[in-house]
Amino acid sequence: MDLQKLASALIPDGDLLPLDEYEKMYPPRNLSKGAEVTRLAPSPTGFIHLGNLYSALADERTAHTTGGIFYLRIEDTDEKRKVDGAVESVIRSLKYFGINFDEGAEIGGENAYGPYYQRQRASIYRAFAKDLIARGLAYPCFCTEDELNAIREEQTARKEITGYYGKYARCRNLSEEQIYANLASGKPFVIRLKSQGSAENKFTFRDAIKGDITVTENDQDVVILKSDGIPTYHFAHAIDDHFMRTTLVIRGEEWLSSLPIHVELFKVLGFELPKYGHTCSLMKTDNGTKRKLSKRKDPELSLDYYRAEGYYPKAVIKYLMTILNSNFEEWSAKNPAADYTQFKFSVSKMGKSGALFDLDKLNDISRTELSKLTEGEMYEFLNGWTAEFGTDADREHFKDRAYIESILALIMGVGSKKRRKDIERAGQGVRLMDYFFDDTFAPGYSFRFEKDVVKRILNGFAEVYDENDDNSAWFNKVKAVAADAGFAAETSEYKANPSAYKGSVADAAEILRIAVTGSSNSPDLCSIMKILGQERSLKRLSDAGKSL
Repeated sequence: MDLQKLASALIPDGDLLPLDEYEKMYPPRNLSKGAEVTRLAPSPTGFIHLGNLYSALADERTAHTTGGIFYLRIEDTDEKRKVDGAVESVIRSLKYFGINFDEGAEIGGENAYGPYYQRQRASIYRAFAKDLIARGLAYPCFCTEDELNAIREEQTARKEITGYYGKYARCRNLSEEQIYANLASGKPFVIRLKSQGSAENKFTFRDAIKGDITVTENDQDVVILKSDGIPTYHFAHAIDDHFMRTTLVIRGEEWLSSLPIHVELFKVLGFELPKYGHTCSLMKTDNGTKRKLSKRKDPELSLDYYRAEGYYPKAVIKYLMTILNSNFEEWSAKNPAADYTQFKFSVSKMGKSGALFDLDKLNDISRTELSKLTEGEMYEFLNGWTAEFGTDADREHFKDRAYIESILALIMGVGSKKRRKDIERAGQGVRLMDYFFDDTFAPGYSFRFEKDVVKRILNGFAEVYDENDDNSAWFNKVKAVAADAGFAAETSEYKANPSAYKGSVADAAEILRIAVTGSSNSPDLCSIMKILGQERSLKRLSDAGKSL
């Protein structure tokens, strides 16, 4: 069979260049020794999840820790799954979490290794598919969908591995006459790899994360070009990773089953195989058992969840770092003021088995990270969240920056010896401030004492309250009002003889706290009343009394 003639018949020259021209177009990168080139290569489906962020962080840290390049490639070979705006969504979501690309799709600047959309690189794939045909390493397959289904059903019935291989590869050994007859009749075809592997052979592969693993050779004649001339993921990624000069591919362990195919493709193409590292799946504990995070069951898998809830981006990243590298948590504890980018990230220290995702631990890290902010920084964070996810009332409140910052300084304990950790995410933080505004103050008064006692405390304190009092003077007035209502003015007195009093001064202060804030638990009440101001504070005391 004249393979050169067949190759030209199947794939006309058109816009194809000699193969060595592509090597000149995409030369090796000029990087220092040890620098890694990594990539994120999602499909434009519009859904980006925690697993994507997990891998992207590993890619980004690896590239930037080693002085390398991190780029974005869009694998849009499946036109049916394409969602408009999906690429922008990926970039926007990752940027929110501080993951920035050096080059790639929609990044801008001079990107010498583009285009970064696979459909725009179709001529490159066809050129290499044509070369494989000419070398007898690929062939046309004219099997219909019905024929392929029949093969699969037969294999299933025989309890054999499904796929297009061996005796089931019906078009592998078509004669020259049969091939040209099919072409003449206009039969659609795909191009398949003529695999040189055998399922009887195994080899050892060095995974950058999992270490040495045993792999069975590929014997499947996989499709490399679909009937529309667009490549499959397998074929396109091998060519793109070579010409974009990728040195390390970090991907989910679900791709381990495809590894033999990819190893063979790099071999037949004559390309150096990049390093592969397969990440472990993100797991969660559900009713005492571990399972993978599920798009259907777990809202926390979607990155939109963390934005909508208002998780501090750096907290999410620091939490993922604790999963990615086991020594990060210890390093972070020893260097609490250091940015996570100063940590020496290592792929070799990534977990080899399922990583347990713990939302409670994330919440704890988030509270700690938010407690480090100034009131101005916290305002910026909450205001950004409010603009997108808050209510109209929230957005109106945040127009008064000075007032909001005074509230935040109190809630966060700014200026105190020990910072408070009351806020774990923006949504919750904004709600913590509701009682500082009349239109969102919705008290559910729940006093533990009789009405006349509560009214006596409220009315008595309203008569003496002065917003200019310092904390000491303010508390002395609380004591006096408490004593007049039959409460112990000193906690020690109450403890010594509790039956002699209605309660302690703390109980009297609780009555005031519930009246002013609607809750028995709040930051320093004197400071709260100063922020609210004299008129509003007195109205709160009066309204609480009227509610009884």
